[in-house]
Formats: sequence, structure tokens, C-alpha cells
Amino acid sequence: MHSNRYTILFTASLTVILGLFISIASGSLKTMQELNIENDSKKNILVSLGYKESADKRWTPDDIQSIFKKNIRSLVVDKMGNVIDNNQINNEPDFNVNYYPIYTDQENGVTKGYAIPISGKGLWSTLYGYFAIEPDGITAKGITFYAHKETPGLGGEVEKPWFQKNFIGKKFINESGKLIGIEVVKGKADPENLYQVDGISGATVTSKGVENFLLNDLKKYEPFFKKIR
Repeated sequence: MHSNRYTILFTASLTVILGLFISIASGSLKTMQELNIENDSKKNILVSLGYKESADKRWTPDDIQSIFKKNIRSLVVDKMGNVIDNNQINNEPDFNVNYYPIYTDQENGVTKGYAIPISGKGLWSTLYGYFAIEPDGITAKGITFYAHKETPGLGGEVEKPWFQKNFIGKKFINESGKLIGIEVVKGKADPENLYQVDGISGATVTSKGVENFLLNDLKKYEPFFKKIR
């Protein structure tokens, strides 16, 4: 029969070993979660810019990383619309407040579009997505939403292709050169109106939320886009 001392030592050793395994497993799980979040973010940037999976083959995580690395360049701009050097950013304590990321779609040195992160309140949650802009700096190229907790079938329609396709080709700068955003109307938009898109039936608060936070986010980037128009 084992002594109490042996039992205590055995239990303590087992606890340490199990703790080590749990720690390793937790670290691996966290790494996988972070990688999945990164891939989802990159996929949404690509989709907003017009990249599409083929009908017979879905993108793998490696596909997403490869397409992104080949075509997308990341920039950071300040409140004045100036592109900032990475060394300056690394020494800036208020990075999230003073600087904004932009993702540019490049082909043979030519910019095909820009994508910016967007986020704001809907009815039940904060929505997160990307808004892509044509090289002219005034026309919507695409929009995606990758995280929200809006009601399925109502506000949750923001993630559906029919709603997102509404934005393609719409203008957020009027003929006078003023930033006005894109109005998400109740019901059907006038197809001839370049500044409106169809709203979501039964989800007025979510629709107006998208309209409002999109405009607010575009205001942050307006100094940059003014420079490229």
C-alpha cells in the first residue's frame, strides 16, 4: 500500500503535468483562433474589393493568405490623410486614435481599389465590416459584414449578397464634391439615384445604423481620398 507521502507527491506531479498539457493546448487553441480571425478578416477585405471564390472551389486558408499577399498592400494614414511611415507608428502611444488602416488592391503597380474597416451600432449589436472604394475615391466598389448579432431575417440581412450588392457603383460624394455618404432608404431606392440603396424590410434601425456609421467612418478617411481625386 502506498504511503500518504507517495500519494501526495504523485497527485502533485500529475497536476503539474496536466497543467502543462492544458497550457500547451490552450496556447495552440488561441493561436488557431487568432489565425481564423485573421483569415476571416482578409477574406472579407478581398470580397469587398471584388475577389470571388470559384463556383467549384472554395478558398482554403492558404488560398486566402496567398491571394492577399500577392495583391493587397496595407497603408496607414493620419488624420490629415498623410501616409505614415511604420517607424513613426511604432513609437506612437495613441495609434488607434490617430491613425487609420487602408488596404489597397494592386496590379502591376496600379491601384484597383481601396478597402477601409467600418463598424458601428445596429439594433442589437456592433457591426464590423469593410467598405471598398474605386480608384476615383468617390464610388463604392463593395461592402461586407463579418461580425454582428443582429436578428436573422431582419437586421441580419446585412450579411446577405442582395444587400451588399446594393452598394456597388453607388456614390458617396455628390456633384459638388461634398461627402454625403450613402442613404439606406426604407423600402426600395430609386434605381436612378446614385446615392441611395434599398433598406432592409422590418430592420429600420439596423439600416439607418449602417448608413450613419458608414458616413462617420468615411469622414475619418476623407482627407486621404481628397488627395487622390
